[in-house]
Amino acid sequence: MPAAPDADKRAPEREEGARLADRIVGFARMLRRAGLRVGPAAVMDAIQAVVRVGVERRDDFYWTLHATLISRHEDHALFDAAFRLYWARRDERDEGRTEDEGDEAEVLREKKRAGDRRAEDALDEERRAIIKKRPEFELDARLSFTAMEVLRQKDFAQMSAEEVAKARRAMRDLVLPFDRVATRRFRPDPHGARIDPHAMLRASLRTGGDLILPKFRSPRQITPPLVALVDISGSMSQYSRVFLHFLHALTEKRRRVFSFTFGTRLTNITRPLSRRDPDEALEEASEAVRDWSGGTRIGTALGDFNRLWSRRVLGQGAIVLLITDGLERDHIDVLSREMERLSKSCRRLIWLNPLLGFDGFEPRARGMRAMLPHVDELRPVHNLDALGDLCAALTDAPAQGGDLARHFQRAHMKGGRNANV
Repeated sequence: MPAAPDADKRAPEREEGARLADRIVGFARMLRRAGLRVGPAAVMDAIQAVVRVGVERRDDFYWTLHATLISRHEDHALFDAAFRLYWARRDERDEGRTEDEGDEAEVLREKKRAGDRRAEDALDEERRAIIKKRPEFELDARLSFTAMEVLRQKDFAQMSAEEVAKARRAMRDLVLPFDRVATRRFRPDPHGARIDPHAMLRASLRTGGDLILPKFRSPRQITPPLVALVDISGSMSQYSRVFLHFLHALTEKRRRVFSFTFGTRLTNITRPLSRRDPDEALEEASEAVRDWSGGTRIGTALGDFNRLWSRRVLGQGAIVLLITDGLERDHIDVLSREMERLSKSCRRLIWLNPLLGFDGFEPRARGMRAMLPHVDELRPVHNLDALGDLCAALTDAPAQGGDLARHFQRAHMKGGRNANV
């Protein structure tokens, strides 16, 4: 029996709609690879909304996908870059710019906006996933855990660009610290151990003083400030750039995180790192810092911090993360004095040294020996496992992390004046 004429007309429309739905699903996968939170329900809503609105106008199509797939304002820049790349017209990709646009168009094309790089990487991954048909997919799935374990134990300085990108994405999944400290102030607590006389008197006023019921209170707990001082000198550049991504993830999920960089000068990058988009945050931080990969003046930088910032950010049981290799050759007496002052101004001073990842490491440099007596804990920071241990140490009370610092201090005392410089 021949098919109905109406069915023949609707068949190409259904085929076109299915292709469009597949492309929307691929676009959602690209957004997820770029780091956005796009769930299956949002994808279904996007497909249904496009069916209702239509695709006659590009602007309507853009804002339909934007309204259904994006829920946070900080994701707008990345969505815009991904949309321009994924839904680019064929003539835009093939013909490029016209000649009468001049040099200004060339400059604008070279200067990428925030999120363009992440969108391009996500689009490349999406294209590779579509083109490659791997028969050994099950074998790769079984070995993915081993590959991730190798990545977690690999030194940041030995990682390729692709491995560094994977490490940055893995930092978002770290269990970030959420420690609490008790303050001198109190809060009402029916299960508290202390009597609250003021609350009892206020409550007795309701009955004219005839009935006084017991009220209790307990110390108020707050999240202490976390201050990071990052060495960005030439010997630390391979580690400091990765650690800034960790600080951005920390700033996004924890209140009162203050970040500073130092090489030959001290720079406050707290405000740039508070931006939600990581590419935009790191770009603004790079523009604010003027001494990338230069010399090292640890003592001078710590002196500037103690004089200008310590009273502002080191209150209420603050924890200081000092990431540096300690290779200071000048003004060792200044370094020792400023380290002592910094140690007395905070609750915990944690020295993060990437050189601890090397076997047989010993703090023989004069700067390292001057810093050791004033730190509470000494920890490595050369790979993802070390960052995970750091998060666990910040959540818990200070314990075994300081044993390494005490070990080197005892070894230095035994070596005495015969220690190598």
